[in-house]
Amino acid sequence: MKYPLLAALLAAVPALGIAAPLNTVLACGESAHRFIAALQQEHLIETSPMRVEDNSVNAFWPTPDSGMTVLGRSVFAVFGFQPHDALFKAGKGTPLDKPLYGVAVVGGTEAIAKTLAASGSKARAQHAAPFVTAIICD
Repeated sequence: MKYPLLAALLAAVPALGIAAPLNTVLACGESAHRFIAALQQEHLIETSPMRVEDNSVNAFWPTPDSGMTVLGRSVFAVFGFQPHDALFKAGKGTPLDKPLYGVAVVGGTEAIAKTLAASGSKARAQHAAPFVTAIICD
């Protein structure tokens, strides 16, 4: 697991209500900067990260009324990083050498991976914690 502290933090957070589908994460067709900036401009995520991993991946809380979903599952964290981009705060360690972005949802990794594959999405599912899966575009 590349983000153990993020996974532990996310596992302790309750899921938010369902309202706004965030299916753009499944297309993986934009930059991490554009993905995060658009969510901030729409007030769907907080402007400051709630956590910055050592590798500079920034994690953001959804705003209380966002109600974002992906694959019908509540999104309770959004994350991203793009090298040499002032939108993202630097971590204490070596930053990733490539961009990535995604969301954390409640659900089994295998089931989410199958759903992503069936939808034709370029995103991948990665286990983050018990019953927590990260849907990642990189």
